[in-house]
Amino acid sequence: VTVVEDEALAARRTNLGITEDLAGCHTAVAEGLILEGHVPPADVLRFLRERPADAIGLAVPGMPTGSPGMGPEGSGPAYEVLLLRKNGAPETYARH
Repeated sequence: VTVVEDEALAARRTNLGITEDLAGCHTAVAEGLILEGHVPPADVLRFLRERPADAIGLAVPGMPTGSPGMGPEGSGPAYEVLLLRKNGAPETYARH
């Protein structure tokens, strides 16, 4: 893992196809796939294993309470992990 503090993160997100409404507080690229926000590790592993057709990544917009790193898991309201595809609207990949 290489951590890079990116002064132009907003521009990088745009180049990756992450719109402002999908942005979280962290952006990662793993094996060419985007992981945006506080995506639970189990969802990351499942996603990398399954590699859905036309998928470009997963996103958890914002910083939902109860997501990994944002307080005890499950402590906030339910939140969704969104599947991002090359073309098309995001769709629910997982709900926590």
